[in-house]
Amino acid sequence: MTDRIQPQAVFDYLQGLQARIVEAIELVDGKNFLNDSWQRPEGGGGNSCLLEGGNVFERAGVGFSHVLGNKLPPAASVAHPEAAGRPWEAMGVSLVFHPRNPYVPTVHMNVRFFVARAQQADEEDIWWFGGGMDLTPYYGFEEDCVHFHRVNKEALAPFGADYYPRFKKDCDQYFFLKHRKEPRGVGGVFFDDFSALGFDKSFALQRAVGDAFINAYLPILQRRKDTPYGERERDFQAYRRGRYVEFNLIFDRGTIFGLQSNGRTESILLSMPPIVKWRYDWKPESNSAEAKLYSDFLIEKDWV
Repeated sequence: MTDRIQPQAVFDYLQGLQARIVEAIELVDGKNFLNDSWQRPEGGGGNSCLLEGGNVFERAGVGFSHVLGNKLPPAASVAHPEAAGRPWEAMGVSLVFHPRNPYVPTVHMNVRFFVARAQQADEEDIWWFGGGMDLTPYYGFEEDCVHFHRVNKEALAPFGADYYPRFKKDCDQYFFLKHRKEPRGVGGVFFDDFSALGFDKSFALQRAVGDAFINAYLPILQRRKDTPYGERERDFQAYRRGRYVEFNLIFDRGTIFGLQSNGRTESILLSMPPIVKWRYDWKPESNSAEAKLYSDFLIEKDWV
């Protein structure tokens, strides 16, 4: 890891990625995102792009943030005690799309970079990349799951054959609701604290994941967005969205880090779905399409 870190290059890439994804989604939905730029008193700022009440998406959020601080929040210092007390810099793009049609899956993607600055002559900067994407269907289709995973696998292949299965396993483990004993969705890839290839190649890996998102999700979106549905499907969608809320508020590292670092609450919580329902001890009807989600999709499975 002898190559020099280049935070400005990461910053420029992330801003461009946000713009490309927003443009692609606007073309599909037909409505424009609200652009809400903000500044953080402690240092840094960002741009939250939000589409609500769209033709295809009830809510779609694509956020870019670049925040700085003088002391590492507990969410990060637990994993990296050697960085505690150092000034730090974090930047990333994070998105969550909540479709109107229950046959279109919700999707999440995040790519980020973190650095804790050296304070002494004999110290080095501590840095890492993180990110990934995962798919959360309400009504599962095997071809969608296979496509999503195949695009991720192909994006990671140039860096070594072991990265996709490793990041896929990490994704399955991370997006798991321990209190429910069930996966949030059908997974994808997830990586964190990644610096193993040195800065240049680690950054290239992060870009490969970020650049793969549009091809991983848009074909699924186009295939399902006009599927007829009724109140039953919408009701189940709202119920399953409750699992999404539970994960983000209890387990999600980005949400916890953002709140602990005095981040902008509106931007942190733009991932929340607009309509959600909870029911006491609800179970799907046997042999129903809703039951099939649990039996055939919310399971540990090698999709490609």
